[in-house]
Amino acid sequence: MSNVKIFSWAAASHYRASSALAVFLLASLIPASFSLASSRYTPKQIEALASRVGLIYWIAAVEKRTPVFYAAPAKNAATFSPADNESFEITELAGQKDMEPYYKVKFDSGKEGYLRPETFLEEINLRILTADPLADEKKKAVAAAEEEEKRVEWIRSRPWSAAVKEAAIKRQPVPGFTPTDVKRIFGDPLRITKSAGSQLKGQQLPVERWHYPDGKVFIFYQNLLNRVEAGAGKTP
Repeated sequence: MSNVKIFSWAAASHYRASSALAVFLLASLIPASFSLASSRYTPKQIEALASRVGLIYWIAAVEKRTPVFYAAPAKNAATFSPADNESFEITELAGQKDMEPYYKVKFDSGKEGYLRPETFLEEINLRILTADPLADEKKKAVAAAEEEEKRVEWIRSRPWSAAVKEAAIKRQPVPGFTPTDVKRIFGDPLRITKSAGSQLKGQQLPVERWHYPDGKVFIFYQNLLNRVEAGAGKTP
């Protein structure tokens, strides 16, 4: 056998031995990794997980995806994904006896589900939030509803006819409204412009124009609404 063939045979044998060793090492590591991933929680960890019972969280879609919940506390149970912005309360830590915990949750829709603690920890502050992401919008909506209720109550308290009150509630202007009436019914204008106006019976009639965001202009003569002109569009 030549020196070249001996060298080639030795190199091939070394490669096969190295490959076999690599496969053996990988196979020996897989059970260890699997056992670590499926290891049970300690009593202290269970206690820490249970501390979240009673807390409320909110769902936030990221890349159009929300966390996966189970229909039952089992890995082979059916799964579902809640809607974006839906809130849920952790009502129980199930599976404590077997050290295989699941968070039992109840959504504001009334639906119940289960969530693995490790999934919760992966998704917290990403797709699971500790604060309502729509809190500011909801506060504004509540404030707007309260203001609308006050507006309607004020209108109904005026000594107007039923037809005028109905028009005011629907935000329909009626000639003869005072500036105070218009402000209470339609809100503050973006700006007010004043001009000398025209003469009537030898008197100069000052004119006020109230400009609103939707482009409408309320025109007053002697502090009484005369007419409303439609603008070209929304006022910036």
